[in-house]
Amino acid sequence: MCLAVVALEAHPRYALVVAANRDEYHARATAPARWWTSPAGTAVLAGRDLAAGGTWLGMTRRGRWAFVTNVREPGRHDPQAPSRGALVVRVLDDRRDAALALSDAQRVAGYNGFNLIAGDVASASWGSNRVAGTLALPSGIHGVSNARLDTPWPKLERVKAGVAAWAHERHDDVTALLDLLADRERAPDDALPATGVTLEWERLLSAPFIVSEGYGTRCSTVLAVARDGAAIFHERSYDATGAPTGDAVEKFALDVIAPAAAALR
Repeated sequence: MCLAVVALEAHPRYALVVAANRDEYHARATAPARWWTSPAGTAVLAGRDLAAGGTWLGMTRRGRWAFVTNVREPGRHDPQAPSRGALVVRVLDDRRDAALALSDAQRVAGYNGFNLIAGDVASASWGSNRVAGTLALPSGIHGVSNARLDTPWPKLERVKAGVAAWAHERHDDVTALLDLLADRERAPDDALPATGVTLEWERLLSAPFIVSEGYGTRCSTVLAVARDGAAIFHERSYDATGAPTGDAVEKFALDVIAPAAAALR
């Protein structure tokens, strides 16, 4: 996952909204989102990295959700490091408070740089193996790409603003967020971050939705949980030309609903 925006208690209907793009090499084998069972026996709704067995974003029936993005630091990349997708499964398996699960996962050694965000419906925390401690996210709109939480890269700022406008206008149709994630506009050179890759790569990676022959946006995902515990998980996959290849849509009721929803009953 290389760009994700989280809206917490920012919409009149949805306690939680996650809108995210997964960028990856097109040659890496991937299964689209579906229910599958983790090695620990947890029912997980997620796409699956068939090369390493983990996932980039997933959710359980009890409302635990998590996603990971990499930290772009080519000078520190270890090609022998384990897949960061295992961290998402680890947090989804953990039945303790999400912040505790995140804190433990954050300290696991051997991984390349990552951001890990996890929560339970209307709460969320952020952690990274490039900073000490975790941060509880307050209500509002937050985002992460391949730097620290809410680092104002142009593509992240555009998607955050789009999600904020969608929530403010009280739209209920989450598929509109898939259109927002399909933004292919690149940032001007004077707004590009300097992350240690070539200028050509900085330009390519500056769009929310990346299109190139070898590497690009493989799928967009919107996860939304209403205050009554009704969940929607909509994943749209793409080929190397940026053309959609299929949608996976799951609608289900959480086994555990948010405290805010319970209070309304």
